Amino acid sequence: MNYVRVLAETVDPTGSYWISIVMILVLVVVFYFFAIRPQKKKDREDAAMRNNLMVGDEITTIGGIIGRVVSIKDETCVIETSKACTKIRILKTAIRSVDVPVSATKGYVAPATEKAEEETEEKTEKKSKKK
Repeated sequence: MNYVRVLAETVDPTGSYWISIVMILVLVVVFYFFAIRPQKKKDREDAAMRNNLMVGDEITTIGGIIGRVVSIKDETCVIETSKACTKIRILKTAIRSVDVPVSATKGYVAPATEKAEEETEEKTEKKSKKK
């Protein structure tokens, strides 16, 4: 028995191609809505989180390092990882999440701001002593 001839006789040459094309299009649409679209949304959220990063935010890096942001530059930021002021410079893209935003930490003053405040207080004290 010739299997090719049997298959050729059972397949409708006009309708089978259209069904295949429609099934491929359905597969592409389903793949878009379940894989591509959610990933793009997540990428936009991550980019917004990194762009809204502020000095004083407590972050976690991709490598699992937890620290507070001390300074921010274009593509890098410096984080302070312990009470001993250990500072690490990392890329913004290495930030996984902002755990505690600076707006949620009451009373926290970033080290750079704290030093600037101390310097201005010292200057005002010197000026008041001179008078």
